[in-house]
Amino acid sequence: MERINYGELVQTILSQHSGNDLDTETEVQLVFDTKREHYQVLHLGWYEQKRVYGCVIHVDIKNEKIWIQRDRTEAGVANKLVAAGVPKEDIV
Repeated sequence: MERINYGELVQTILSQHSGNDLDTETEVQLVFDTKREHYQVLHLGWYEQKRVYGCVIHVDIKNEKIWIQRDRTEAGVANKLVAAGVPKEDIV
């Protein structure tokens, strides 16, 4: 059986998340460092007169495991990874 390309899978999941954003006041930025395997979804912009900047999702791939550093989603990145066939023991 062919091994799942974790980097491509994480990029797909994060890209899908960024398309579901309903807040039109902030911008969603995808930050993919494929060389060092760091992946993030950021929200930035302005809300009323306050600056908005926040990391919604941050995932790293280290030692062939997926490290979820931050996940502020309702569905959960880990749940999507497992549904895509990633073994639970490969998710930290």
